[in-house]
Amino acid sequence: MSGPFDVADADRRHLWHPYTQHGLGEEPVPIARAAGAYLYDMSGRAIFDGISSWWVTLHGHAQPAIARAIAEQAATLEQVIFAGFTHEPAARLAAALVERAPAGLTRVFYSDDGSTAVEVAVKIALQYWQLRGEARRLVAALENAYHGDTFGAMAVSARGLFTAPFAEQLFEVARLPDPVDGDPVAALERLLSARGSELAAVIVEPMLLGSGGMRMWSADALRSMRELTAAHGVPLVADEVLTGFGRTGPLFACEHAGIAPDLMCLSKGLTGGFVPMGATLATEALFERFRSNDRKRTLFHGHSYTANPIACAAGVASLALLDHGSAERRRAIERSHRAAGERLARLPAIRNVRVLGTVIAMELAASDAGYLSGVGLALKRFALDRGVLLRPLGDTVYVLPPYCATDADLSKAYDVIAEFAEQL
Repeated sequence: MSGPFDVADADRRHLWHPYTQHGLGEEPVPIARAAGAYLYDMSGRAIFDGISSWWVTLHGHAQPAIARAIAEQAATLEQVIFAGFTHEPAARLAAALVERAPAGLTRVFYSDDGSTAVEVAVKIALQYWQLRGEARRLVAALENAYHGDTFGAMAVSARGLFTAPFAEQLFEVARLPDPVDGDPVAALERLLSARGSELAAVIVEPMLLGSGGMRMWSADALRSMRELTAAHGVPLVADEVLTGFGRTGPLFACEHAGIAPDLMCLSKGLTGGFVPMGATLATEALFERFRSNDRKRTLFHGHSYTANPIACAAGVASLALLDHGSAERRRAIERSHRAAGERLARLPAIRNVRVLGTVIAMELAASDAGYLSGVGLALKRFALDRGVLLRPLGDTVYVLPPYCATDADLSKAYDVIAEFAEQL
């Protein structure tokens, strides 16, 4: 090629973006660089990243310690097959995760992202019962849940807009009521009574149903569900892809209820938002069920980039940054959210303001509520024009910032939401 490269033109001709209807003709914003809580477009305009670039950026963009760890690892060992080989970054990250995870999670299976972390958990649970000689194939999941876009993850997600084109290919799942407006504990009790011998696992997004509308639920319900699954020997899967690494306050959302699941799925913030990676943590009991001199008892799952050394090095560096200072910054964000929430709740066009850790969410008045609500698209455009990145879930708007965000940064997002809501 000769001359300057035209990013927008190449994008228009060649790229297919996620969760994007290209027929709407919306031009994506070319980003040249990022630092801290801000993205910078090709003209140098600063955009506050109010959603941590799809919930992945923990400490801030271009965080120096993670960038150094990646550069050093890339110059040392960039990739090696993880079947039959191991390396220090993978072992260090696994040890660090086990040390800081809820008690009893002792084994780490690496994958590529949140969906694949869920796939691994579901496959472990199903094969666990097969190895025990029990025909358990039923998985229970919450209404309004979202667990990913691969087929197993879609199956345990709520049936709806995202899964409709593939409905006939998805396996049966027992649905428990959304804990925000139903009683999943009573429903789980009934399910265990009626079909307990079929139930292979229960999967939940602890404390926060993310893509389902940032729906926040109680620690008491989570604790009761754990007690029921433990009493019946049914593995509980905690999908902490969004909630892990401090998003809801403590390092893991399960800590709100003081519980430890049998399987825990991690991704998004695992590497601080630098590179893709997933991990599924499991108990020793689950792992031991697979250990054998019979090769047919193997967990036949893997990825070409399983335990990629560069990603593992980023994960080790990111975990090291989740120290007392990080915890205080998360508390400061929560205080800012709560103060802003009181102000925003007084606006007629805003309802149901709620805060959990570093997440504030609310609904906007709309005639077409739901994920495809036009009000969310309008707010996204309105905010971007004012230098703030928001990506509402239809009529649900939320702010979920990097932990380096200051009160002044957050005020930009709150003010944009308030200004937009006052026009509704």
